[in-house]
Amino acid sequence: MAARSLWAVQRLQRLLASGAVSESRGWLHPFSTATQRTAGEDCSSEDPPDGLGPSLAEQALRLKAVKLEKEVQDLTLRYQRAVADCENIRRRTQRCVEDAKIFGIQSFCKDLVEVADILEKTAECFSDGAEPQDHKLTLEKVFQGLSLLEAKLKSVFTKHGLEKMAPIGDKYDPHEHELICHMPAGVGVQPGTVALVRQDGYKLHGRTIRLAQVEVAVESQRRL
Repeated sequence: MAARSLWAVQRLQRLLASGAVSESRGWLHPFSTATQRTAGEDCSSEDPPDGLGPSLAEQALRLKAVKLEKEVQDLTLRYQRAVADCENIRRRTQRCVEDAKIFGIQSFCKDLVEVADILEKTAECFSDGAEPQDHKLTLEKVFQGLSLLEAKLKSVFTKHGLEKMAPIGDKYDPHEHELICHMPAGVGVQPGTVALVRQDGYKLHGRTIRLAQVEVAVESQRRL
């Protein structure tokens, strides 16, 4: 539309200029019938054809629209891929967490199997087929087996960060000790400290997993 307007203005200027020249030379008046007919014929002959394409501005807008549409399609595809990748990562992470829950103690169980082997071999010493004269030898084997079993258990516990607490003489701590009862403080035993352990407590990597059942020393009340 802008191009056609510009063309019409330029055409009108040329017609006015040609009319002024004709009047100065004594030719036909610029507004005579012949002049108007000639101008009309010239206008009809020089009019731009109706089949011309869109203006440059419209073409630029169309090209920009096509470019933006392509960018939108590209971004949509990238977004869909990102969502699919996040879903795959979430599923893999969930599967790893489930596997960790199931097989997290696999190494510990493997070490306990060796302890079970020692205990089984020790129990075989009490089989019904043993002769009475072999009782002393049997007891010796049982003692050796139990000693080996205890040493193996301590090794397994140390390997996996399981530690037995020895709180005798320590100050009573409700986060580590379970108070069973009080007992009078004796010689060398300070009031408020652990005097006797009824059941051992355990820590796993520094965290208490079982409280130690203890008796705590208190000052004895004097009778009046």
